[in-house]
Amino acid sequence: MAFEKQYHLLLYFFIALLPFSTIAQTYRNFSLGSSLTAQADNSLWASSSGDFAFGFQQIEEDGFLLAIWFNKIPERTIVWSANGENLAPKGSKLELTSDGRFLLNDPSGKQIWSAPSSGGGASHAAMLDSGNFVLASQDSQILWQSFDQPTDTILPGQVMNQPSSLYSRYLETNYSSGRFQFILQSDGNLVLYTTDFPLKSSNFAYWTTQIFGSDFSLVFNQTGYIFLRASNGSIIQMISSNAPSTQDFYQRAILEYDGVFRHYVFPKSGSSSTGSLQKGWSTVSFIPSDICLRITEATGSGACGFNSYCTFNESKSCWCPPGYSFIDPLDVMKGCKQDFDSQSCDESLQEADLFDFYEMENTDWPLSDYEHFQSVTEDWCRQVCLGDCFCAVAIFRNGECWKKKLPLSNGRLDPTVGGKALIKKRKDNSTIKSSQSKKDQSKLITVGTVLLSSSVFLNLLLLATTFLVAYRFGHKNSRVNQSMQFNKEGMYFRNFTYEELRKATNEFKEELGHGAFSTVYKGVILDLTENHLIAVKKLNNISQESEDEFKAEVRAIGRTNHRNLVKLLGFCNEGEHRLLVYEFMSKGTLASFLFGSIRPSWFERMQIALETAKGLLYLHDECSTQIIHCDIKPQNVLLDDSFTAKISDFGLAKLLKIDQLGTVTRIRGTKGYVAPDWFRNMPITIKVDVFSYGVLLLEIICCRRSFDTKVDDEDRMVLTDWAYDCFQEKKLEMLVEDEKELLDDMKSVEKYVMVALWCVQEDPSLRPTMKKVLQMLEGSIEVPIPPDPAPFSSSM
Repeated sequence: MAFEKQYHLLLYFFIALLPFSTIAQTYRNFSLGSSLTAQADNSLWASSSGDFAFGFQQIEEDGFLLAIWFNKIPERTIVWSANGENLAPKGSKLELTSDGRFLLNDPSGKQIWSAPSSGGGASHAAMLDSGNFVLASQDSQILWQSFDQPTDTILPGQVMNQPSSLYSRYLETNYSSGRFQFILQSDGNLVLYTTDFPLKSSNFAYWTTQIFGSDFSLVFNQTGYIFLRASNGSIIQMISSNAPSTQDFYQRAILEYDGVFRHYVFPKSGSSSTGSLQKGWSTVSFIPSDICLRITEATGSGACGFNSYCTFNESKSCWCPPGYSFIDPLDVMKGCKQDFDSQSCDESLQEADLFDFYEMENTDWPLSDYEHFQSVTEDWCRQVCLGDCFCAVAIFRNGECWKKKLPLSNGRLDPTVGGKALIKKRKDNSTIKSSQSKKDQSKLITVGTVLLSSSVFLNLLLLATTFLVAYRFGHKNSRVNQSMQFNKEGMYFRNFTYEELRKATNEFKEELGHGAFSTVYKGVILDLTENHLIAVKKLNNISQESEDEFKAEVRAIGRTNHRNLVKLLGFCNEGEHRLLVYEFMSKGTLASFLFGSIRPSWFERMQIALETAKGLLYLHDECSTQIIHCDIKPQNVLLDDSFTAKISDFGLAKLLKIDQLGTVTRIRGTKGYVAPDWFRNMPITIKVDVFSYGVLLLEIICCRRSFDTKVDDEDRMVLTDWAYDCFQEKKLEMLVEDEKELLDDMKSVEKYVMVALWCVQEDPSLRPTMKKVLQMLEGSIEVPIPPDPAPFSSSM
């Protein structure tokens, strides 16, 4: 143990000695009189390598941001900006003046921004290959540098000395200061705060090192380590330490607009000025582990806006409870508004009977309560809230009842919360006003008296009744089609009409893909809060199910909520039409990513393997209803904008009534990925997915299909057989051919191959669970030597 401690101390000492601030690099000077103009052709000054650029980025139609960005990759990711609070109009000019000042003026000559230390004396400027922009004197002394004035991002080679801070941007494309702050305080404590938005002052600390001292620094060094360092050079605390080499990957760490501090990497092999090879940023680490649960502030809305609630699975999502909708769907942090009239406090109206509750398990809005009762029943809790016009939500947990009033704050949905939230809303979602003036009431009485005295009244009454019945019937059907449907966990999805989806897909014009049971089309819905682009799956050849059965299955899928599953947004159950609406995955299938002309990097492939395993583990063990996918293959793993892997088509085996899970039934799946269990008189269990995942893992390792008739050697046609032969003969390098990146990391390749071979054992009892698969891939448990996958043998 003592040796291990000394080893880690030596490792940290070695890391701390690595260069991080003074980096020898060539650069091109920009002399006095040099200038840039804000215009659409992206006016810029590039670093000598071209990795970074300094100049103008167009953010709005007539709004330009003075910024620094990664210049060689398709995603022009901004890492520093000067004027996020005050965008420059077209024609604005940035100039290093003849007297050494660095100024940004609008077309009329009014100053928009200036470098804080550029009162004069600078002789030149330079965009360095580190991503640092500097102003220097004649003797090369740095007078000002962007590394000393960070916005929301730090880069390798950058140091934050106390006191200094990062502020999140307001939105993804709004670079003004947002609602979160990352600060290295004067006392040495490193803290994540919410702010008193729109002020920049700190409000609530939701993550902290709780380490204090003088002359501390936050260091992002050239090996990709981020750590808190003391003045004597010792490492106080590691913040992020799992990144690959900066030689092969671009890196950045950013306090994002959702309040999470994330460390990202991007493969340099994927860089291209033309953008022909587009690969996204991958997350190495993030803090805090769950921002939804970490923020419970006495003043302020919490992790999401007022009257909303937060869920977290490596990324934060904000949602409105039933009966509420976002004030601004493009800025969910503004919170949610009621879509119905509140309960009147006029007791003569007796409105309590017009309200009911919607239950949400494991949901709470801490600190919004104004009354608390103990040793009561749930029914008592409901009644006391119904009888109180101020009560918007009641929380019932373990015999205790809390009454909440608007606005609700610190909302979160998480299994650790426990209990249930009772959301009070009008039974009919009515927007009828709850009170009227006595004058209006007297007018109604007068009119009623006159009508009653007339024989015409009966005819009018009959006509009105007929109209009302017809209207209510039609209106009710309309409401059903347009309403938001909620599952038990409170995640909402929409009940679309067939006409809506027909228009959204331009009459099902653009096909994304098809299978035996469905066809998928691309569509656009303008009023969804998170995804304007959608994928619409038309189900074919399904059994005739009742409406209730179909909705029950949709809710079963809707109960899933995981970063590595494609999200269900809604459905259509109208007449003979059965459609499912999913989020659109812009980077397509894993098949096209793996089997294209250019191989993804080994790091990217490892990330995809891990993410797919996490998605399967969730389906098998962590969601409320166990789901066996039955058709894991590269075509059913999709990639989003950031190339995050997400499993699609989960739950459809049950939805399509093709099998009864856990029984011997007709074969479901795709040739080459189907477990032998299907062909034998054996129960179908989660181990069929483990087998398919093993085949998929080998495809990820080798970047080739599981069955390939084009290979020269017949022994190589079946990937699983060839992989075992290579493993047994200690010739794993044959699997990766001349791929240098893998040849340099054969230890990882061997581990992944061994895990895959365990997964494809013919005997299902030998296959590990997905939990064990993930533990082996992540290195938390050793991987035993796998037997020959073909014959049955003893258990693992």
